[in-house]
Amino acid sequence: MKDATQPSNGSSAHFPTSRFSSLLASNHRDFLLTPSRSQVKVSDVEGKILGLLFAANWYPPCWRFAQELVGIYEELRKNASDFEIVYVSSDEDMEAFDGFYGQMPWLAIPFSDLETKKALNRKYDVEGVPCLVMLQPHDTKEEETLRDGVNIIHRFGAQAYPFTKERLEQLYQEERDRHENQTLINLLTNPDRDYVLGHPGSRQVPVASLAGKTIGLYFSAQWCVPGQNFTPKLIGIYHKIKQELAEKRDHQEEDFEIVLISNDRDEASFESYFGSMPWLALPYGEAEMKKLARHFDVQGIPCLVIIGPDGKTITRYGRNLINLYQENAYPFTHARVQSLEKQIEQEARGLPTLVDHDGHRHRLNLVSDGNGGGPFICCVCDEQGSTWAYQCLRCGYEVHPKCVKPVDR
Repeated sequence: MKDATQPSNGSSAHFPTSRFSSLLASNHRDFLLTPSRSQVKVSDVEGKILGLLFAANWYPPCWRFAQELVGIYEELRKNASDFEIVYVSSDEDMEAFDGFYGQMPWLAIPFSDLETKKALNRKYDVEGVPCLVMLQPHDTKEEETLRDGVNIIHRFGAQAYPFTKERLEQLYQEERDRHENQTLINLLTNPDRDYVLGHPGSRQVPVASLAGKTIGLYFSAQWCVPGQNFTPKLIGIYHKIKQELAEKRDHQEEDFEIVLISNDRDEASFESYFGSMPWLALPYGEAEMKKLARHFDVQGIPCLVIIGPDGKTITRYGRNLINLYQENAYPFTHARVQSLEKQIEQEARGLPTLVDHDGHRHRLNLVSDGNGGGPFICCVCDEQGSTWAYQCLRCGYEVHPKCVKPVDR
């Protein structure tokens, strides 16, 4: 039986050089592997649009992206025989390679060919995984090489084919037009449905009734651990905002609502998760769910996108604003955030520059964006922070000022 990791024509073989052969073959190997571990000549991919997938089994984002890419690949292969992907592995060992590559339907460089994999990583300056480099078949100067294929797949999916710069510019322009012409109706409805789901009993709420309100589109799922932590907090903030609006004399002119955009794996999980929430939801399984994720470039959940009363996007970072400012973040506008930042700036002037915190062995220094601070994840509440923080200059431990628990030492 032929060993798929060994040269098919002898150890001293020399193979014809062509564009992809020079990239993907070696002096001793002129083939790529298939998922069944048979061999395919490198020359068979000449003339095709080629994606080089740099990934590794040990990094969870690689698994998530590979799963997403499988759907795109299978969709394109049905209609475009001139498209192929080659896996360039950074797996630790053969067992890890077999386990990860076993989930993929495309070709791969043999795990044992370390030199070719290293050369490709150097050539395309791969600094992290997953990375997807898209090559055009006749672009010998590589002027059309796209190195941000992961982002392109996230944003456009199969629509990005044939992955030329002209096609991408067309898609970017269409995206700009969609955002400019964006309304709540064209975001949340389709020709067959003009409603979202509400409680009790998943009653139908017309999307038109949400016009003129500030709307949060909440991308989340029951299985998402950060979502399990953030959702209860968001429920509390939601109730506080609604209560404050109800107490205002002019609350008729202001209102706030949230719509769940589920990423649950089955309808039972969706119903269970939605049942714990006081707001609305897009019906499970709607095509709009993926379209919305791409429209707003949602690359991780939970994510809270805020839509203004005019139907235009205020911010994609509603989760961060909730974590930083709680219910005070409403209505999430730039003017509101600027006002809150000034308020925090004034309050920070009264904070001690050094504190002893119950939960860390070293003293913590007060830092800001201008003196060593910046975006961070709080080590107490595990949520996003920015501007002011208490930071350990020895080990990088950081907490929100509000999360500090002073202790006498």
